[in-house]
Amino acid sequence: MTELRFVQVDAFADRPFTGNSAAVMPLDAWLPDEVLQAIAMENNLSETAFTIPAEDGDADYELRWFTPTTEVVLCGHATLASGHVLLGTRDRIRFRTRRAGMLEVARNGDGYALSLPAWKPDSRPLPVIVAALGCAAVETLWHPHRYGVVLVESEAEVRALAPDFKALANEGDVLTIVTAPGKDTDVVSRVFAAGAGIDEDPVTGAAHAVIVPYWADRLGRRDDMTFFQASRRGGHLTGRLEGDRVILGAKCVTVLEGLMQI
Repeated sequence: MTELRFVQVDAFADRPFTGNSAAVMPLDAWLPDEVLQAIAMENNLSETAFTIPAEDGDADYELRWFTPTTEVVLCGHATLASGHVLLGTRDRIRFRTRRAGMLEVARNGDGYALSLPAWKPDSRPLPVIVAALGCAAVETLWHPHRYGVVLVESEAEVRALAPDFKALANEGDVLTIVTAPGKDTDVVSRVFAAGAGIDEDPVTGAAHAVIVPYWADRLGRRDDMTFFQASRRGGHLTGRLEGDRVILGAKCVTVLEGLMQI
C-alpha cells in the first residue's frame, strides 16, 4: 500500500464552498497514466493536479491535470491551487507543463497572481454548440485547443442558460465559454465541458486565458478587468494582459488535507 498526499483546495475563492475545487497531489515521480486517471476518477472533482519536482533550474515542478475522464491541455484553477499548496516561503513558483508551456503562481497581497498563456480566439461559426446552448449568439469564436467562445447580449442571458449537455458532449472534449458584459463586473461568463465529464465548471482559469484577450480588445483595456463566473458556486477574479500572458488575480482556501492509499 502506497500513501499519497492529498490536499483539496477551493480556488478562485475567499471562503470555503465557493470557487472551484481541485485536488493537489504532489508526487516524487510520475505514476503510470492509467493510475493518475483512476485517482482523478476516484477524487471526482473537476480536476486533480499532479506534480513532481523539476530536474533543472527553469521550473520548480512539472504539472499535469486530469478530469475524472481525461487529461487536459490547461487547467488554471488547479494550477492556482498547486501554487497555494506548494509555494511555501517563496514569492513565486514555476510549473512546467506538457502542452501549455511554463506557468507561474506568485504572491499578490493576500492572494495570488496566476500567469497563463494568452490564447486569443478567432471568429468561427459554431452552429452545433449554439444550438446545444439554446441561446441567441451575437458572436462566436474558436481557439485551436478546442475552446469555443459564444458571446451573448446580457448577463441575464448567461445566467438563464439551460444547455443540452448530451449535445455538447457529442462535440467531444470542447470547453464551451458563454460570456457577456456584466452588471457588477466588467465581464460575466459560464463554462461547460460536458465532453470532458464536467457539465458545468464552477470557475475556470483556462477559459479566462481565452476571454481576457478578447475582452481586452473589446473594452479597449489591458489593465485589471473584473470577471465573475456565474456558476452555482460562483467565483470572482481579475484579469489583465502583460505581453503574451494573461495574469489572473484570485485567492484560495484549503478545505481538506490527508493521505490517499493506493
